[in-house]
Amino acid sequence: MKELLKKLRKYEIEIRKAINSHMQGDFHSVFKGSGLEFDDVRAYQYGDDVRSIDWIVSAKGHGTFVKTYKEEKEQTVFFLLDVSASQDIGNPGRQKIQIAKEICGVLALSALKESSQVGLICFSDQREKYIKPSKGVKNAYRLFSEIFNLNPISLKTDISKAILYALNRIKRKSVVIFISDFIDEGFEKNLKALARKHDLVAIHISDKRETDLPKLGIVPLYDKESGKTLWMNTSAGSFRDGLKKTFSGNKIELEALCRRQNASYLTIDTNEDYVPKLINLFKVRKKVRKSG
Repeated sequence: MKELLKKLRKYEIEIRKAINSHMQGDFHSVFKGSGLEFDDVRAYQYGDDVRSIDWIVSAKGHGTFVKTYKEEKEQTVFFLLDVSASQDIGNPGRQKIQIAKEICGVLALSALKESSQVGLICFSDQREKYIKPSKGVKNAYRLFSEIFNLNPISLKTDISKAILYALNRIKRKSVVIFISDFIDEGFEKNLKALARKHDLVAIHISDKRETDLPKLGIVPLYDKESGKTLWMNTSAGSFRDGLKKTFSGNKIELEALCRRQNASYLTIDTNEDYVPKLINLFKVRKKVRKSG
């Protein structure tokens, strides 16, 4: 655990230095969400931004009203971490689950250093672990311990169910960092709801062997989640093209969904150095916050 913490601290420092050296402003401003929460409504005044008009209140016929906001004094960051069996793919030490846990650890450390409250939901097709949001070093060590020592009860995945649990649990508007390979179906509706309610960051973990299988002819492929073994002709062009089309299509669709919902999207392969990608993610988020 000590070596792991040392590695995560090193990565976190790299990210912080890169952001602060390449862009003006502090690290806190790129990690937090909108920074504002709804307060009240007041009568429209000349010069007010028309985008702030509360059309529902105004429609009652008593005049035109605008929404007012107050600055959030404290940011909550929630991690949704997929720990299902499909995450076990990858080279030893570079499996999807290992990379996902490291990214979760690095970003949690970053958030805790900025005095954010950090919470965690680990899921498969059920809730595997829930940690209530809190601040401080003690919470950091507990979170790291729970993440890296977790042995999931279930091997299956139910992303839609996990999102629904998060929607019911996370009451206050938060930055929700969703780390998964997103290998599932029927979760899009709930993901949209999550993006509307919170500041969503989707981090899509993948591994090249999911699409670039060696041509071995007819071989048994074991599905850890279902426990079934299927015989597939890995040399067949139709099989290989179908595999690439499925995984590539899923990425394109998920990225498009996130873009439509004003959510951040990042894809990371297990063989990549994820630190530069995380740095770029924060740079993009900071630009969006400034322009918004």
